Amino acid sequence: MGYIEDIRSLVGHRPIILVGCVVVIVDERGRLLLQERVYPDKTWGLAGGLMELGERAEETAKREVREETGLEVKNLKMINVYSGPDHFAVAENGDEFYMVTCAYHTRCFHGKLNADLTESHQVRFFNPDELPSQIVKSHRMVIEDYLSQHQKNN
Repeated sequence: MGYIEDIRSLVGHRPIILVGCVVVIVDERGRLLLQERVYPDKTWGLAGGLMELGERAEETAKREVREETGLEVKNLKMINVYSGPDHFAVAENGDEFYMVTCAYHTRCFHGKLNADLTESHQVRFFNPDELPSQIVKSHRMVIEDYLSQHQKNN
């Protein structure tokens, strides 16, 4: 059993705080990498996932990207940390949680793009003006913040 399962065995479905990381990966053409997620089905999102005990946030981001996409990332730059009542969710099984999400971006990556089919139907790059309509709400917020910051800084 993992850490979250251990916590759930103690608290049941009551709300807990989960910490995760996502990464906006941008290729040389300015396209953003998204994964078509298994859950929620047919919804797109950023590569990322939950922190493990003793892990630094950047380590979480790098590990999750590697596991979900096959890519190695470096030179992560902070976009923002997202938390609060707008980041409350209830899982299909009734588990309640508040997410604290550390969001990063990078243009520095290498490796062969390869989706983890247990978590993703596919991974692919999209032009910012051609993003799919079905994107995880919190991930859309991260993408919008990234694009806003990026356009201001250019």
